[in-house]
Formats: sequence, structure tokens, C-alpha cells
Amino acid sequence: MLAEIKSINEECGVFGIWGHDKAAELTYYGLHSMQHRGQEGAGIVVSKEGRLKGFKQLGLVNDVFKHINFDDFNGRIGLGHVRYATQGGNELANVQPLVFQSLTGGMALAHNGNLINATKLRETLEKKGSIFQTTSDTEVLAHLIKRDGVVNEATITNALNHVKGAYAYLVLEDDTLYAALDPDGIRPLSIGKLEDAYVIASETCAFDQIGATFERDVLPGELIKINQNGLTSSRFASPKKRNLCAMEYVYFSRPDSNLNNVNVHASRKQMGKELAKEAYIDVDLVIGVPDSSISAAIGYAEESKLPYEMGIIKNRYVGRTFIQPSQELRELGVKMKLAPVRSIVEGKRIVMIDDSIVRGTTSKRIVKMLKDAGAREVHVRIASPAITNPCYYGIDMPTKEELLRANYSVEEISEIIGADSLAYLSQQGLEKAIIKEETTDQGVCMACMTGNYPLAVTDDI
Repeated sequence: MLAEIKSINEECGVFGIWGHDKAAELTYYGLHSMQHRGQEGAGIVVSKEGRLKGFKQLGLVNDVFKHINFDDFNGRIGLGHVRYATQGGNELANVQPLVFQSLTGGMALAHNGNLINATKLRETLEKKGSIFQTTSDTEVLAHLIKRDGVVNEATITNALNHVKGAYAYLVLEDDTLYAALDPDGIRPLSIGKLEDAYVIASETCAFDQIGATFERDVLPGELIKINQNGLTSSRFASPKKRNLCAMEYVYFSRPDSNLNNVNVHASRKQMGKELAKEAYIDVDLVIGVPDSSISAAIGYAEESKLPYEMGIIKNRYVGRTFIQPSQELRELGVKMKLAPVRSIVEGKRIVMIDDSIVRGTTSKRIVKMLKDAGAREVHVRIASPAITNPCYYGIDMPTKEELLRANYSVEEISEIIGADSLAYLSQQGLEKAIIKEETTDQGVCMACMTGNYPLAVTDDI
């Protein structure tokens, strides 16, 4: 079925802007540029003279805001969110930004990531009288902040020192916008400028969308405060070597985004080059699985001196809510979204580049599809190390029992998916493609590939 085209699902995207007359409209465009990070819901909150006004709904950004009159949705501070549920159900109450009203003032909150101690914190807060309105772990931070009565730098810092996990938070209160990144820097978050306005976003492609310029990344353990006095920075946690999620480079982020001053397209292309060095195969042509694997396929072709061809076409008009096929036609589901170019692949020996294999269902169908189109051989090369462990930091990833490489050898997987051969990029190859040699404080989280988790997965406060 269509949901099986990708078994690793996106995270979320946050966007904030301070000091622009068109804050709501620019937030809309920023969210639209990050639609790939979450398609289940979207929301925008604006602040005007200390009063919060918001709108959110289930669905894509275009659908959610198609009837909004932005002239009536004014304010100079905006906060937005696109959601993919990693904790909490897919229901309207969990769509962000979450808005809270109290006698001491309103607060809006947007979050990308996952709190690994959310359950324990929630139990503790409920025993002390907190009443939760959602099932999202995001709400936990709001209760931690508001238990001190007011929203300011001190109460946010205190709250952040109680949560554990991977997170990028944006908090809007009155005329102040706050941004915070987890101490390990697992989630992406960047700062930009648009004339006199400040912009915060999960990906730099949002800056390009609205004409803003990139200033810098938010640092691990850093709390950013933006108000009429400008931008100030403080730390709620001691600096650590950054462990940015490797899957941001491999799959999640847009090719035109930059993470840690490394372009995503360039890093994926280098992954392909490293893969060609490690796992060259003598074939007729190289193809990539659209879209996130195209850059790696180009890199593989360049390094191996093999021709690159567009052997698979993606149908961009198949939505996530497309009617599910009947059981008899379920095997045709992949063809609704991906189709081989028969004239390109027929009679050819092919190396097919993909970004990952999770359960193997999709890979098996694509290999079969190419062979049905006449490909003589289909060799699969994966432009990342094998995924062998679940993620607890905000990626909706299957359990270890469902992960193919955690239970089968490379040779067995090759046979399962029907490939003529299979190889993965090494961990060293991935690091070469991502980390610049001159940087000593930059690293990547490869816990899903190595089992080495930056944060111990416990449920203690």
C-alpha cells in the first residue's frame, strides 16, 4: 500500500518569525517549504499586542489555510508547525502550535522531536494537579514552564532542565519569541534574518523561501530570546559535541537545506561517491529511487564513471490520503507512486541507489518492478549504513523485530528483496560525507545504525 513506499516517517517542522508586519503570511510560506517534514497537520499562531490568535487543522498546509484571510490574521510575531505524529495520536488536539491561556498571560508552543522521559514527567505533573488536554509529549514542557506561574527565561530554563530527549522548541509569549535546542543537538534549528526581522526554522530552505538570510545554527543546549531588545543567547545546559541526526542528511531534509554548514544535496552526493568506492559493481547504468536518493545516485555514477539515467519516475499527484487499493490490487500500490522507464532499463544491468532499507517491502517491490520492465540485473546499493535499531528521538521507526537488517544477513536480505547483489555504505563513509575535517565539535547521531544512543533511553526524570 502507499504508506509502505517509505517505512521511516518524517519528524516535524517548526517556524518562527519576530518583527514583521506579514508574520502570518511568511509563516505560511515557511511551513509550505517544510511540508516534507510532516503532512498530518499544520498550525499558525500570531501575537499582536500581547494577544495570541491561532488556527490549526489536520491536513496539508495548503488545505489547512486555503480559506484563511491573512489580512485578518495579523500580528508581528508568528509561530508555525507542520506535524508528523511520533508521540500522541493523529487528532486535532495534538496539532501544533499548542496554545495555553492563563491569568498570567497566554503562551504558544511548537516542538520537533521526542521526550524520552515524557511519561514519567506527565505522571508527576498530574499528581501535582496538572490537567493535560492532549496526548502529545509537547504539552509536558508547557506544564513545567507554567508551574512557576510566569513565562520567562528563568522558568523556561528550569523546565528544559527537567526534560530529556531530542528537541527543538519554539515558545511564543506576549512580545517574546524563545527557541531552544536539546543539549546533544540531535534536531536541526537555525536562525535567519529578513531585514530587521528574526526568523527561526527547522531547515534553511524556509529562509530561502521567504527571502531571509541564514545567520547561524542554534547551538546545543542554547536558549535564544528575541524581543524588542533584539536577540540574546543563554545556555540551559553545558556545551556538548553536536550529534545531529544522520537521517536528516540521508532522508529527511530538503536537498537545498544546509545543516551544520553542510549542504544536504552535496552530502548525499558524497555518500554516493563513498558508496561507489566501497561497493563498485560493473553495470550498464545507475538509477536512483526518487526523490531522496537521486543525489546519491548522481554521486555514485560520477565516482564509478557509469552513466546515470532516470530509470524510475515518481508520480507527484498521489497524495497520502489516496484511496487504499483492494487486497487483490495491493501489490500494484507501489506503481501508483513509482514507475519504471521501460525504454531505459530494458535489457540493462542496473545498480539501483536507495537511501535506506527498513522492512524491505518497498525495495522488494521496486526490484520486481524493474525486472518486470526488462532489467537483466538489479544490484541494490544503499547510501547509508544499515538500520538495525529503533529511534527514540523523534523518528517514527519500526521496532527491532521489524527491522530487516537486525534479523538477517546482507546476503539473506538481497535474496529477500530479489536483488542480484546488495551493499550498504559504511559508517565511516557516512561520516566522511557529512563531517568536515576541520570541525571538532560536530558529530552525527547514528544510533539507529550503531545502537550507540547519545542519551540513555530511560523513563526517569
